[in-house]
Amino acid sequence: MRPLVFALVLANLLLFVWARGYLGAPAEADAHRVEQQLLPERIVVVSRGEPPPSARNKASGGTSGEQKVNESCRIWSELAAGEADEVEQLLRESFAEFRINRRTVNENSGYWVYIPPLASKEEVGKKTAELQQLGVDDFFVVQASGPNQLAISLGTYRTEEAASAGLDTLRAKGVKSAKMGQRTGRPAYVILEVRGPAAQAEALQRSIAARLPKVTAKACAAPAAAAP
Repeated sequence: MRPLVFALVLANLLLFVWARGYLGAPAEADAHRVEQQLLPERIVVVSRGEPPPSARNKASGGTSGEQKVNESCRIWSELAAGEADEVEQLLRESFAEFRINRRTVNENSGYWVYIPPLASKEEVGKKTAELQQLGVDDFFVVQASGPNQLAISLGTYRTEEAASAGLDTLRAKGVKSAKMGQRTGRPAYVILEVRGPAAQAEALQRSIAARLPKVTAKACAAPAAAAP
């Protein structure tokens, strides 16, 4: 038994010494990996401490940034409908690479309650006297030339609902000839936003100026910076 026990102890001791590297085996498992690599001389370190250029471009949106730099954006505003049609036709015929966004603006100054224009100042005098008898003192007569000359304004409102309520109040007092209408501002106009290759932007602007010499363009507003 003793020889067998002695042999087992010796075997365990040798195994321990070999595992610790005292018999010449490498202390680290990765020590021979370089020797086992295929063609190690072809390994090239492209950067230290930062990603390669392609990865940086993707992370920073380099491609889209370049596209934005190479893209022109200009706005032609306050165009009549016919002028906007002419610009769109020019783009279709000669500058198909450009994209166009068309927007029509109708200015509404609100609503008013009024008595339609009367035939003469004498009739206006009679009607205003009737209004005062009905307890309506807040009015004025339109004197400016135009389609509403000699109309009697009984109130202006920002919304249709408010104007409708004002009309109901006047009718309840007995003002039967009052009406509600929309107060319009300047005539409708068109805004064109045109985007396309920056290399052709000047040629496009010259072509539009040749057709519409009184029309001017301005650069599009820069987009707001994104919040961090």
